[in-house]
Amino acid sequence: MYAIVRDRGTQYRVEQGQTLNIALLDAEQGSNIELSEVLMIGGTNGMQQVGNPLVEGARVRAEVLGTVKGDKIIVFRYRRKKRYRRRTGHRQSYTRIKIDRILTGANDTEATAEPTHTANTMTAVEPAVPSASEPATAEEAPTGDNE
Repeated sequence: MYAIVRDRGTQYRVEQGQTLNIALLDAEQGSNIELSEVLMIGGTNGMQQVGNPLVEGARVRAEVLGTVKGDKIIVFRYRRKKRYRRRTGHRQSYTRIKIDRILTGANDTEATAEPTHTANTMTAVEPAVPSASEPATAEEAPTGDNE
């Protein structure tokens, strides 16, 4: 079984037991996190659940293994004919996690402790709908003129 999860704008395809580097979290090593933005769940027998935009009740539990650094990226800037050369490098920090379970939300009950850190918990914002007392367009709005 695999799942496609979104974590702060980046999507990952994860499977149970997989080790993954994600953007840096403020979680401690050994703590549990929960990725609640599951976009799709796929099974080994071809069964798929596709969310609209998220699969309702689905979540992925993971354990934080620690903080690691990525490969070094070399940045070289220069101006031709001007004797200007700058060579700098950068190493991005990541949080390494191990996927423990993929919970589909149907009948998943788990007796383990609650996760200590929840990643990507975004709440949906309802679109602004004008109430019956407020006019919907500018033409219907009172102008304030008493003519």
